[in-house]
Amino acid sequence: MLTVRSNFSEGRLVNLGVALHRPNVTRLFLGKTPEEVVKTVPLLYAVCAHAQRAAAQTALDAARGRLPGSPESTTGLWTEMLHENLWRLLLDWPVALGLPAAKDAFVAWRTERHGDTSAELTEQLCNGLVPDLSAQCLARIPLSEDAKAYQSAWMEPKVWLQHCLTGTGQMPTLGPPSSVRAAYQARIVQLREAASARASQRPYPVASASASGWGVAQVVTARGVLTHAAQVVDGRVTAYRVWAPTDIYFSDSSALLALLAHGTYESAQQARSALALAVLALDPCVPFEVELSDA
Repeated sequence: MLTVRSNFSEGRLVNLGVALHRPNVTRLFLGKTPEEVVKTVPLLYAVCAHAQRAAAQTALDAARGRLPGSPESTTGLWTEMLHENLWRLLLDWPVALGLPAAKDAFVAWRTERHGDTSAELTEQLCNGLVPDLSAQCLARIPLSEDAKAYQSAWMEPKVWLQHCLTGTGQMPTLGPPSSVRAAYQARIVQLREAASARASQRPYPVASASASGWGVAQVVTARGVLTHAAQVVDGRVTAYRVWAPTDIYFSDSSALLALLAHGTYESAQQARSALALAVLALDPCVPFEVELSDA
């Protein structure tokens, strides 16, 4: 559960704080075989389960000195990315911007996402409903002078590996979107890229690095880069770490502050809406609530 708290004072949001509570499930992996961990991971991470499994498998293979292979289900991974993006674009963003959700269209796509008509339905959404709905949404999102063009997620497993080996130095970070508008536009680009990649069976983005019994794997998800790190000794897992985009973006309030730094608001309700949109732009994979006190 994620809680975001702030005060509204003199037209601005002040005293912004975040509290992210997630159980430490990786302790369950200690002492297990890599095969047991790979089977367990999708059961513990309901969101982006395919990506979580691919990251776990690749990290554990790297820790054992095995050559990286292709994820078992490239189609499943691309479909998962499409699912997460369509969920946000058709359901969450419209409602957050005061528009009706396109629930029927999403349910129809989700029902057939693994079927023979999935590609056709995806193309129809990408060329029809999504552009129409996104035009309405973008009309309600303020322009931002510092909005930057969309950039594909970058992976640096060797940097994360060094952090695991030494335990020193600054932990790598993910670059947050430059604005709420940029985050929304990135969704549109990512949706189209995933649709094209699934249709052409393009290899899914996975990267890994290993040394001294440690393996690190990174997988691109709809929310950013997911990182798994594992240490295997004598066929058993002795250490395991997971860094999801949610863990990084909401470890403190800095990413939210960057999106809200220059905002001024006429009312507490307007400030609350802006805060909720900023949280949505960073896209936590857990339920969240916004608490705003009018000072």
